[in-house]
Amino acid sequence: MTVRYVFLHPPGQLDAVPAGRLELVVADGALLTSRFQYGRRYLDRAEALDVDPVSLSRAGETELPREPVNGLPLFGAIRDASPDAWGRRVIENRLGRLGPLSEVDYLDHAGSDRSGALDIRTNSDSSPRASNLAAAIDLPYLLEAVERIEAGAQVPARLAHFFDGGPTMGGMRPKAVIEVGGRQFVAKFPSTTDSRFNVPAVEQATLELARGCGLDVPATRLERLDGERAAMLIERFDREPVAGGFARRHMVSALTMLGVSEMESPDQSYAAIADVISTRGAAAYVERDRIELFKRMVFNILVCNDDDHLRNHAFLHDADARGWRLSPLYDVVPSPQLGTDRFLNLGVGPNGRAARLDNALAGAGGFGINRRSAANLIEDLVARTRTWRNTFEACGVSERDCAAVASAFRRAGDIGMREVDRA
Repeated sequence: MTVRYVFLHPPGQLDAVPAGRLELVVADGALLTSRFQYGRRYLDRAEALDVDPVSLSRAGETELPREPVNGLPLFGAIRDASPDAWGRRVIENRLGRLGPLSEVDYLDHAGSDRSGALDIRTNSDSSPRASNLAAAIDLPYLLEAVERIEAGAQVPARLAHFFDGGPTMGGMRPKAVIEVGGRQFVAKFPSTTDSRFNVPAVEQATLELARGCGLDVPATRLERLDGERAAMLIERFDREPVAGGFARRHMVSALTMLGVSEMESPDQSYAAIADVISTRGAAAYVERDRIELFKRMVFNILVCNDDDHLRNHAFLHDADARGWRLSPLYDVVPSPQLGTDRFLNLGVGPNGRAARLDNALAGAGGFGINRRSAANLIEDLVARTRTWRNTFEACGVSERDCAAVASAFRRAGDIGMREVDRA
């Protein structure tokens, strides 16, 4: 059994405080189970938050360590604060390892600037691991390091420090955290596996299209690197600039809120996330966040974003509202396809994951939205996304890339708009 200590950054504060003791049971490098127990001093803190809102409610604290819900090997909130798939590749490269490491190794080498407000350390009195964030001027060097990591080559010491920043939620795409103008951004780079179109440029344009649809989108920008290559910057919504540095916001994925494993994501639905908003959301924002989630689902249908799995939806704890809010939108990229039948990763309505507007309309009741209101929301989104090419061109997406993704934007009449018009 391996013991680690979980720290949490209280709202608005720069320093983390010890929250409790984490036990990890590992055999042959594989994590079998974990247990956690809050510290008594932490429970007495007025600003204390649940480390994991599903598995570790402070209201249910006992004298005995608790295990994750539903037989999961690791608590969802701690999994969210662990390195993502790209972050694991970076750690493996840093340690000179070609194969996977144990979950404990990934936790230990992720650094202290993790996603959300949690940190995992070896001792209850351990200091945080310092991290020096790169700047926009460093992007070409970061790209060089990315290319080495993807090629399986060791990153030289002069570049390694650029990846001391913490992981970000979900995904294989190469990325790093940088600081620009006193704010933190995730820089997402082109990958050697990109063959169809300029993914960073298309993703940035898609997020700006979503902003034009009235969705809650963080600040984005595109930074040209060399030739046609570019990095997309998206502002971190789990960081808030305060005097002396950055405060951290407690964040968990929808995967954690539903208490399931990543393999079970396709068995879940947007309506299940809406239920989380209803039961765990900040009371003053429940209706607003359910409507926002419904609009995101429809937007994903209209742009054919089928990478909408549960780790690409998140919740932020709102200290003022005393509850959880749906996070801003992130990780949305069109998926051009030839087939007429398309599916999202999550369930949409009565016809399951079918990416159709009539399916979304039929499932609107799961979001607390009546049929007529849902039809109006869909109609507005259809009108705003119809001119997607104008937005893409304004964002600098090339004609070649627009042509490459055009099949992702289907005619509304072909995907159930007639039923919406009747409603």
